[in-house]
Amino acid sequence: MEVEVKLRLLTAAAHLRLTTLLTPFHLKTLHQRNLFFDTPTNDLSLRRAVLRLRFLHNASLATPPSPPSQQRCVLSLKAKPTLANGISRVEEDEEEIDAGLAQECVDTPSRLSDLGSRVLKRVREEYGFEDFGGFVCLGGFENVRNVYEWRGVKLEVDETKFAFGNCYEIECETEEPERVKTMIEEFLVLNKVEFKDSDMTKFAVFRSGKLP
Repeated sequence: MEVEVKLRLLTAAAHLRLTTLLTPFHLKTLHQRNLFFDTPTNDLSLRRAVLRLRFLHNASLATPPSPPSQQRCVLSLKAKPTLANGISRVEEDEEEIDAGLAQECVDTPSRLSDLGSRVLKRVREEYGFEDFGGFVCLGGFENVRNVYEWRGVKLEVDETKFAFGNCYEIECETEEPERVKTMIEEFLVLNKVEFKDSDMTKFAVFRSGKLP
């Protein structure tokens, strides 16, 4: 079970202010390309599951994605998500796979059947698919994630680029979500960074086709 604090930054200015404040604590910047897979009739989504390929590399927002040979790729299955009061809980299983093979699956989703993946074996067994011949790539979005080591926790500050606009969010995985959420909120209020509890996952925003 992955437990995260999720807070929406309300404006690009709030995102810039926060990342500037956190500069002394910066660890790395990741460029992420997130792509999702399901059947044309949304069999996974209807059962509250999400299958995602994430390509990632160290980058800045202005840097184009690396070719597959220079990228990492993580395949993940997320299931039974809840998001309430800015705290997300979701069952997550993930594994790293070859980025070149992953790109082939983006171009031809039926190739998912050839990966020999532990995560995809779970998808087949738990959701009743013989193979992935009927799957399609739903598309996705890009995300620039700045990671900070701050007050004993790892903060991830995201700028997410959807086709219909940009969103900004803080995520923090923790075993003490209520305490950590209070700590982050106090810092944001003190520094006049506009925010609110996130009430939609990035995938839900993507599927809605509009900014929250």
